[in-house]
Amino acid sequence: MPEEVLFKSESNQTREEIASYLRTVADKLEQGDALILKSGSESVTMEPPARSTFEVKAEREGPTDGPGELSIEFELEWNENGNEGDGGSNQLEIE
Repeated sequence: MPEEVLFKSESNQTREEIASYLRTVADKLEQGDALILKSGSESVTMEPPARSTFEVKAEREGPTDGPGELSIEFELEWNENGNEGDGGSNQLEIE
């Protein structure tokens, strides 16, 4: 299935700034509010349903014999038609 990027923002941030963004997302999810993503003149409103698939991925990109780039990705996924996705059943733990 082809992917269409509706919004993208990438910038170098401090841990504290990133935590603030994540807290805002958590608060909006908990309250059942829409998430409005803005950067410059770009904007998109996303309305995650009460249940979504939550994917967490830790990756390393780069050569196998040298330093690479590490990342942690957090993704919420749901069907546009309102049907709940069939996410994995393993319970995530973050310590």
